[in-house]
Amino acid sequence: MRTRFLHTSDWQLGVTRHFLNAESQARWAAARFDAIRNLGRIASEAQCELIVVAGDIFESNQVDRKTIVKACEAMAAIPVPTFLLPANHDPLDAGSVFLSKHWNDRKPAGVHVLHDRSPVEVRPGVEIVGAPWTSKRPLNDLVAAASADLTADAATLRIMVGHGAVDTLSPDRDNPAVIRVADAERAIAAGRYHYLALGDRHSYTQVGATGRICYSGTHEAYDFDEIDPGKVLIVDLSPDAVTVTPRQTGAWRFAVHEAHVSTTDDVEALARHVDAMHDKDRTILKIGLVGTLSMLQHSRLEEIEDHARDLFAAVVRSGSRSELVVRPDSSDFDNLTLAGFAASTAEKLTARARLPGPEGEQAGDALALLLRLAGRSA
Repeated sequence: MRTRFLHTSDWQLGVTRHFLNAESQARWAAARFDAIRNLGRIASEAQCELIVVAGDIFESNQVDRKTIVKACEAMAAIPVPTFLLPANHDPLDAGSVFLSKHWNDRKPAGVHVLHDRSPVEVRPGVEIVGAPWTSKRPLNDLVAAASADLTADAATLRIMVGHGAVDTLSPDRDNPAVIRVADAERAIAAGRYHYLALGDRHSYTQVGATGRICYSGTHEAYDFDEIDPGKVLIVDLSPDAVTVTPRQTGAWRFAVHEAHVSTTDDVEALARHVDAMHDKDRTILKIGLVGTLSMLQHSRLEEIEDHARDLFAAVVRSGSRSELVVRPDSSDFDNLTLAGFAASTAEKLTARARLPGPEGEQAGDALALLLRLAGRSA
């Protein structure tokens, strides 16, 4: 008795990111749907007999019709039965996307929503048990509740599908909804189920000591703080053994680069690093910079960032990781020919830029703009 299946979670279809422009947002959203089709190809190639999606299929229950019908179209290409778990982003409440007309009109026949805790037979000898969320704030361990009435059956292999933080990793141990790992491991040891497919954590993570409790992570990268995203898991499962094999699916990435910049060489090293990065059109880059620059050096830094924004999906400056000080230097305008009003303005702004507070910052910004404009016209 054994099965092979694909474990994924946290698709969060319909999500938007404030740092993406309209063109990048459209490509990023399309990639999340393309990744679903790719899951179907992976499942077929790996000879998986089913797919489980451990929660947060949609970003919310308020996603628009277009997102729902695109999701249905993508899932229609999956050649094996697919089981979806409602979770905290898309709970099975009165306004659930899974109860909407758009969903029920378009849902592919091979897609099944785990509406309750009742075991669902995939085929004789293999069952799925879901622990669906019916609200955004459950008051108990839903996985423990779903397994409470299960009894060991030597002829049945069970996959439990849950969503949420586990107590061994959660900073909020007092949350009544955390999944208690010790209880899950006892249920596995007792044979009530044989694998716990988890969602909520966006990075692939094995939990506990059994090898039978895993977060798959999201199928496409979602944010900068993820450690190992863009994967799905191929799970070979029997009562006596389990093998979990991660497969890369994500095409996009969130990259963070931190640097100390206080010289022209530092700024040019940053330019070389950014230029050498691959897949720029599918990379969202966050830059954290610490140091002190002259106006001329800062102007060059802005040119580098502007050029990067033309190539990358997005470039953002880290607020928490940046402590960049810009101080006017006597040599900033040496190579530029300024006369009359421009020269006197530069002199006044240079003096004001040395003042503390908002007035100095505003003068510095104006001086940087003058420097860039003068450099372009030179």
